[in-house]
Amino acid sequence: MKQICDICPITTISDHMENSEVLHPKSYKRINQATTIAVAEGDGIGPEIMRATLNILKAAGANIKTEPIEVGQQVYLSGNSSGITEESWKTISKNKVILKAPITTPQGKGYKSLNVTLRKSLGLFSNVRPVSSLHPYVHTNFPEMDIVVIRENEEDLYAGIEHRQTEDVVQCLKLITRPGCEKIVRYAFEYARAYNRKKVTCMVKDNIMKLTDGLFHTVFKEIAAEYSDIESNAQIIDIGSAKIAASPENFDVIVTSNLYGDIISDIVAEIGGSVGMAGSANVGKNVAMFEAIHGSAPDIAGKKIANPSGLLNGAILMLAHIGQAEVADKIKNAWLTTLEDGIHTADVYQKGKSTKKVNTEEFTEAVIERLGQTPKNLTPSTISKGSGTITIPEYHRKESEKQLLGTDVFIDWKGSDPEEIGNALNQIKAHNLTLKMITNRGVKVFPNGMKETYCTDHWRCRFISKQSTILEKSLQYGEVEYEQIINLLATLHQEGFDVIKTENLYEFDGQRGFSLGQGE
Repeated sequence: MKQICDICPITTISDHMENSEVLHPKSYKRINQATTIAVAEGDGIGPEIMRATLNILKAAGANIKTEPIEVGQQVYLSGNSSGITEESWKTISKNKVILKAPITTPQGKGYKSLNVTLRKSLGLFSNVRPVSSLHPYVHTNFPEMDIVVIRENEEDLYAGIEHRQTEDVVQCLKLITRPGCEKIVRYAFEYARAYNRKKVTCMVKDNIMKLTDGLFHTVFKEIAAEYSDIESNAQIIDIGSAKIAASPENFDVIVTSNLYGDIISDIVAEIGGSVGMAGSANVGKNVAMFEAIHGSAPDIAGKKIANPSGLLNGAILMLAHIGQAEVADKIKNAWLTTLEDGIHTADVYQKGKSTKKVNTEEFTEAVIERLGQTPKNLTPSTISKGSGTITIPEYHRKESEKQLLGTDVFIDWKGSDPEEIGNALNQIKAHNLTLKMITNRGVKVFPNGMKETYCTDHWRCRFISKQSTILEKSLQYGEVEYEQIINLLATLHQEGFDVIKTENLYEFDGQRGFSLGQGE
């Protein structure tokens, strides 16, 4: 397959693939009429950089129409806790393509992130953030870096499921699903193959989170085996992030979960020159959204000094997505030429190296003046010279034999002595269940805990079948009936224990589906 361009997930339709999701569902290249884009001006510097971006697109001859949508701070403050109006949802559903400037989520009052809402509600499972060096025109210590971060966009901790459970403890659920892992990992390898990338690196923390991050890593290894033409490896997220910051030229495509990807992509953008320069694509089966990766920067709003490059690069990705690759090349090359000529906004201005410090409008005019020009030293954009298809197979769930082996009962208890609560629970008539252990913040404190372990008021109490046995120093769990757990909970309530949640313990095809306590 021909190399396309490493800045955009451009795809075309493939009609012969059965039971697959082909990104994207429309072949915009076959449509001569203008493509209507849902446009969100955003908050802070949003309106300024959106105006600049649309002016450049218009001057370059982009065949688009724009339809505004209301999102962001003013919608929140009007009493709409979602940050988006019902009419805007209808506009997005109709047009399928969004160009969005940064928005501000008001602090406090439990407002949900609109970015997360849009990505999850619209099924925008893949966040693609390419960053390459613009050395020497934009300062970086890494002139050879050229990285694409592909981030899962719908789940992980960004599901935002949080609860306060006791006076001391709040929790956030980390949700990782097999279909979510399969889609994003497959997308990363398909992207690498389509764009002639050589290596895909998986970033996880499965030495600690053996089930959640372990699933992501397992799926990565399964899918990597299907792409023998592409090098693959995995790294633990903490040392992997350090290696990105120290030697980004050693990375090519990175695929990871939602939170890690958010952090890594900002690291990559910053060491590449500036977070303000990078754009991103949020890709789904039916809808795609394009944006800058930076925030709304209210501290400089209205000062006319904002750099529109991030949103402009997002718009370039959008043009390629809707089949206007020639216009995308034209704009990208004009932008690169502007940077080569040393015309820079304040955030990337280098005294003695830049030739002119400009404001937002002046930078916009400089790009427009260079439309039709090609950079002399930076690599020209060649999106229009390639084509490719990214195909995501339909997910098929594999049925597993599921057995109930016990339950973790979480209790709000204000004492500090694990022996006291442990002995009290051992007195409970537990319906043929037995207390195996108690943990506090994941550390086993009963039986035989360490006196030095600090305990909060949040106690995980694991009950298993009395028929469970120890075989060769490992526990063989006995099967439990659900009614036993219901009766246990009723008894605990009657005895005055404050049960705040339960998590049942299951085995799937003979494999344990729950973590052990530290020290267990």
